[in-house]
Amino acid sequence: MSQAHPPFRADIVGSFLRPVALKTARAQYHQGEIDAAALAAVEDREIRRVVEQQEAAGLGVVTDGEFRRAWWHFDFLEQLDGVTGFVGDQGIQFQGIQTGAKQIRVDGKVGFNPDHPMLGHFRYLADVATAMPKMTIPSPSVLHFRGGRKKIDSGVYPSLDAFFADTADAYRDAVHAFYAAGCRYLQLDDTVWAYLCSEKEREAARARGDDPDRLQAIYAEMLNHALADKPDDLFVSLHVCRGNFRSTWISEGGYEPVAETLFGQVGVDAWFLEYDSDRAGSFDPLRFVPEGHQQAVLGLVTTKVGDLEDPAGVRARLDEASRFVAKSQLCLSPQCGFASTEEGNDLAEQAQWDKVRLVVDLARDYWGA
Repeated sequence: MSQAHPPFRADIVGSFLRPVALKTARAQYHQGEIDAAALAAVEDREIRRVVEQQEAAGLGVVTDGEFRRAWWHFDFLEQLDGVTGFVGDQGIQFQGIQTGAKQIRVDGKVGFNPDHPMLGHFRYLADVATAMPKMTIPSPSVLHFRGGRKKIDSGVYPSLDAFFADTADAYRDAVHAFYAAGCRYLQLDDTVWAYLCSEKEREAARARGDDPDRLQAIYAEMLNHALADKPDDLFVSLHVCRGNFRSTWISEGGYEPVAETLFGQVGVDAWFLEYDSDRAGSFDPLRFVPEGHQQAVLGLVTTKVGDLEDPAGVRARLDEASRFVAKSQLCLSPQCGFASTEEGNDLAEQAQWDKVRLVVDLARDYWGA
């Protein structure tokens, strides 16, 4: 049962390990040894190469590997109107490790910048791709949840209702801008829905004055507003991430606390769901996925370690998931990107491509894709 449109039976989340040449060029740029044009030339070359590698692995969808970014989210968000990036006192705490101290704040009215650099990034990807190009950007909820009220200027937004409305409008404009640039497959990366599955993260939200149950409804409304008038031939997926930094993670807990809202009310075409460990819980919450065209893309192949999964074990888990949602509505992918930040996960590049080929082979075997 092949599928010639997104999400593909064998799909990917988006980021890939940065090659040595790219890491070297970025370091040289930050040290003032090369200029922006020289860095862009290296990025262009390495993006062409990673696109060729994805196509050679048998994928029907490709990304630019997020090779022009340092972070999966900050690079996009700080280029929105009203958002400023800065270096704070500390980074994001993962299990046993902390990221760099990059942060963002909202200090103006939020809007989509029509000259956002990632529009050009997508155009380049589309120019060099034979397979379908996919653009990945952070979901609108990330702009709020990452810092909460304290990172949103109360002089600009005395009420968060106006902030939520402006952010939803900005993303509505972003959806149309990427469509105008030629994008027909857009992915929103979202850690927040997974955080709302974690009692530890829910308690942290309460401690800063947020009601995690009310946030579900707010975030669903923002997403639906952003997608309300999307063109019919634009496919939009939502990747629910539990944290991915140098093979570590942040949140744990099954999807049950958010499943009814996430699957029953959020109008995306597909959900990418991490299911590579016990932290994700059971497949039972998939019962809320409506019958029809929407797809659940199961991340059963981990990007956090290089050991290959047993194909029979993955097929058995797909069979188990199909007890709750139709096999025709399931797809397969790695659990996350391989490098949500430029540091990348702790596995070899060869292992990365072995994982991608495993996903392709399994999908071909399971669905005839």
